[in-house]
Amino acid sequence: MVPRREQRERRRQEILGEALRLFVRKGYAATKVSDIAEAVGMSTGLMFHYFDSKEKLYEELVKLGVEGPMGMVGAMAAEGDALSFFEGAAAGIMGFLRDEPAMADMFVLMGNALRDEAVPEGARTLLAGLDVHTPTAEIVRRGQREGTIREGDPVALSIAFWCAIQGIAEELALNPDMPCPDSAWIVDIVRKR
Repeated sequence: MVPRREQRERRRQEILGEALRLFVRKGYAATKVSDIAEAVGMSTGLMFHYFDSKEKLYEELVKLGVEGPMGMVGAMAAEGDALSFFEGAAAGIMGFLRDEPAMADMFVLMGNALRDEAVPEGARTLLAGLDVHTPTAEIVRRGQREGTIREGDPVALSIAFWCAIQGIAEELALNPDMPCPDSAWIVDIVRKR
């Protein structure tokens, strides 16, 4: 028998997964709590036992979308040489996109959240903490000193790297049957030749 706490957490994850799918497909404003409840086979009232509101549910998804990349950049930045950071980041993300199709939806959600004026204030506050370019530019500078990263503006190279990943993720979210590009191709954006 599954402990109640574990069962509740599984149900919570199911709600987050369906909410992610619906927010990506319909947008924040058009998605209703009742749509999410129906997708997971529960009453709207029961949904509020898991999340206080649609805003809080959306904020939880945005929080995950901010913590993931910021945690990865922070954890990997201190390890090894600069090129290893880019190789590890690209391989890890491409692996997730191949193995966990919902990961592509998270990239779409975050891209939409950054552009959508209807996003709740709590989510906007969380989004203010999403800045992969500042730490990545520092890694680029380190790699340029090491001789492994190409010359060029470090922020521009960071933008090229992360936007390539964002674009690939969005394409895979729209067309899940498309092949996932090789991570080495993405690393070649920053690799010194």
